Amino acid sequence: MPEYIHRSLRELVRERANHLCEYCRLHKDDAILGHQPDHIIALKHGGQTDQTNLAWSCALCNSFKGSDISSIDPVTENLTPLFSPRLDDWNEHFRYEAGSLIPLTPIGRVSERILNFNRSDLVQLRLVLSRIGRYPNE
Repeated sequence: MPEYIHRSLRELVRERANHLCEYCRLHKDDAILGHQPDHIIALKHGGQTDQTNLAWSCALCNSFKGSDISSIDPVTENLTPLFSPRLDDWNEHFRYEAGSLIPLTPIGRVSERILNFNRSDLVQLRLVLSRIGRYPNE
């Protein structure tokens, strides 16, 4: 059963992220399913319910990530942590290109694969949102 996250903490996490998923950068107003706090390090792995371990996540990223905290990088074949919005700079690990989120590092590669960033429907959605100025494509 998910742990209750107090309203004030939920609001802090949402506002800190400017209502964007901290993984795929989709704004809450553009998501079919709602956004929610995600435990970056899952409770079952010893993560805590506090602002340093919570990220604002769209429902898709949160469901794909689940309790995962790492995976095998397909290039180096090393165990590699997933992207952490509290520790990592998004622009260091990814770049936006024509609707796709291009991984730039081992962390980017494992995160892109596990979170399934570049499903065709999501790429098309980001293209449309980018054209109308609703997707951060910096």
